Amino acid sequence: MLKLTKKADYALMAMKHLAEHADEGACSAKDVADSYDIPLEALAKILQRLVKAGLLHSQHGMNGGYTLAREGRTISAFEVIQAIEGPLFITSCVTVRGECVQPIVAQSRAAAQSEREYRGSAERIKISHMTEEPETVEIRATKPAELVTIS
Repeated sequence: MLKLTKKADYALMAMKHLAEHADEGACSAKDVADSYDIPLEALAKILQRLVKAGLLHSQHGMNGGYTLAREGRTISAFEVIQAIEGPLFITSCVTVRGECVQPIVAQSRAAAQSEREYRGSAERIKISHMTEEPETVEIRATKPAELVTIS
């Protein structure tokens, strides 16, 4: 299983927040940071990376802040992750005392397939999907089971 870094996680949270508040105009980095308890300095750097990647617009001034560069339904989670993490590679690591000292790109077919599947899944997830309310499931009351006594 691949695990997102905190930076990628924060980036996805910020993109979700901006999508949810798109109709209100630009959101400041402080607003986003306060909403999710993210360190402001870290978030500011992340938002600038997303601007550089063309996923956000930055506006300066009194009513400035950040807005999505495109509609949330056209921005994939993969784009956001790649903007923060760089190109995706499934890697293994040569370790010394538990620390990675030399990452090695896995060349096996299984690793390549895993990478394609991960990328495909992350490309299908759009920022707008993160803002949608979960589907409500109707739970029907069932008739209680009758007690049957066998003698």
